[in-house]
Amino acid sequence: MARVIVVTSGKGGVGKTTCTASIGAMLAFRGKRVLLIDGDIGLNNLDVLVGIDDKVVYDMADVISGRCRIKQALVSSPDIPNMYVLPSQNAYNSDSISMKDFRGLITKLSDGFDFIFIDSPAGIDKGFHRAVSPSTEALVVATPNVSSLRDADKVISILHNYKLNGINLIVNRIRGDMIINGEMMSVLEISKLLGVSPIGVIPEDDKIHIFSELGKIGRGECLAMRSFECVADNFITGRRRLYDPTAQYRGMVGKLKMMLKRA
Repeated sequence: MARVIVVTSGKGGVGKTTCTASIGAMLAFRGKRVLLIDGDIGLNNLDVLVGIDDKVVYDMADVISGRCRIKQALVSSPDIPNMYVLPSQNAYNSDSISMKDFRGLITKLSDGFDFIFIDSPAGIDKGFHRAVSPSTEALVVATPNVSSLRDADKVISILHNYKLNGINLIVNRIRGDMIINGEMMSVLEISKLLGVSPIGVIPEDDKIHIFSELGKIGRGECLAMRSFECVADNFITGRRRLYDPTAQYRGMVGKLKMMLKRA
């Protein structure tokens, strides 16, 4: 039986889909059977980040309407073994897929995978509740700015109304130099503010944006991807080993790095 994890944020543009694809890839590389479901019906781009958009023939709507079998709609990653994507259709009417149909689909898929990640649409409307409804856990993605944290707090309060086994937090796009200078909240401060323990801390990294644009998530080396490896290990082991964004800016060498970064 799969662990069904909805990945949500409240606010758009915080890297929720990138986190979904990256964590899925790192778990698949560790031998876990992973399914990524694009729950953002109408504004989907998970298939683009994973690099399988040219391989999509059928989608979630085709499965629910009976136009194809589930296996026909699942697209395997060409470079990442054990990872599959169930795409949605950007032209499809989101309201046409009911919460009941979506839950039934997840139930049918659950026995075939170790992890199912549902990439939820931003916000707290019907699409969000549909994505949460079959989930056993939630992963909230937030960036260290006021608007993102305020929206994340609203999402977390709603998630507490569901019978979930756990709610975890990823703090994305964090900068250690700004934390040291008091210009950005620390991970501990963010965790206390939201009342949720972090399972991952992802640094601001230009390379991850490049990998996303190229559809190469999980297939390139950068600091952000190494941080996602820690997140995957935490999901498997139950530990909370987190990336320290301030470590590289400590000491004389760290101060020099910080000066160069600001320059």
